Amino acid sequence: MNRESQPLVSVITPVYNCAEYLAECIESVLAQTYQNWDYAIVDNCSDDGSTEIAKRYAEKDSRIRVYRNQQLLPAVPNYNLSLGKISAASKYCKIVFADDWLFQGCLEQMVALAEAHPSVGIVGGYVSEGSERSCTGLPVANSFFPGREICRSHLLDKLYVFGSANSVLYRSDLVRGRVPFYNESNIHSDTEVCFALLRSSDFGFIHQVLTFTRVREQSLSTWSTKMQTAFAGDLQILVAFGSDYLTSDELSHLLKTNLSEYYRFLGKTVLLGHIRQLDYHRKRFLEIGLKFSYARVVHGALATLFRLLRAPGHSFVKLQHWRNRSKLKCQS
Repeated sequence: MNRESQPLVSVITPVYNCAEYLAECIESVLAQTYQNWDYAIVDNCSDDGSTEIAKRYAEKDSRIRVYRNQQLLPAVPNYNLSLGKISAASKYCKIVFADDWLFQGCLEQMVALAEAHPSVGIVGGYVSEGSERSCTGLPVANSFFPGREICRSHLLDKLYVFGSANSVLYRSDLVRGRVPFYNESNIHSDTEVCFALLRSSDFGFIHQVLTFTRVREQSLSTWSTKMQTAFAGDLQILVAFGSDYLTSDELSHLLKTNLSEYYRFLGKTVLLGHIRQLDYHRKRFLEIGLKFSYARVVHGALATLFRLLRAPGHSFVKLQHWRNRSKLKCQS
């Protein structure tokens, strides 16, 4: 298939102080076996030379456009602003973060699957995440999955195959039809939006490693691990979309289980003295629309202490282990 007959893919890279990695990211787009793309690089007020790197590439390839924000935006609002730069003629949209990159066949294989299944709104694949391979667990014999089925598996079986925004391809009409595309109050909005889109579309999956996600201390994902934001992210999805994919009994059970695990975790944060972490989660409860219970936090702390006291010979060792593990996670 020649370039002119291929559907146009709009590639988007939001950038903030990623000069160390940006050239590698851009080169991975230039190296794609699929060539009918345009590329918007949106710089979020970087001061490390990222803009100059992007402009040098734009001078050499007319498919590349460079934008610079007038004011610094938080990460997710900047993603939404960047998605507003996709071409009106594009059929598909691919985000690649400035510190990550794409393997050469990424666009070609994702577009081919989407073209073969018009009801597919999102295409994913395996991810090279540092030295690990993630987004595994789907049967390799299948590449097409009904949206309802994949979301139910995510909720009921903890099957995590959406990855991040860097690991999926969206149909552009879905992006254009949802403004803002990502929920700016949720750090896990990339997962949340999959649940929103798959109510009316299906999911495609390539059983190959197509994208690379860099693991580094300064990344948003590292901060997310530090704050253990996945608890709130899971709760947000259950509250917002549980009734779309689950029976009332399934939803009731998962909400009960989720909240019980959540408050046990919050009880541990009190024991470890992580007040900032506790305050973050209290605010997330309110944003989700749920009442925050300090009584349940205290109960979670007491339950943890009770479990430790049942094995007094090991209680100090266990608590010290939690403290040490927490310190490693909370390094900034």
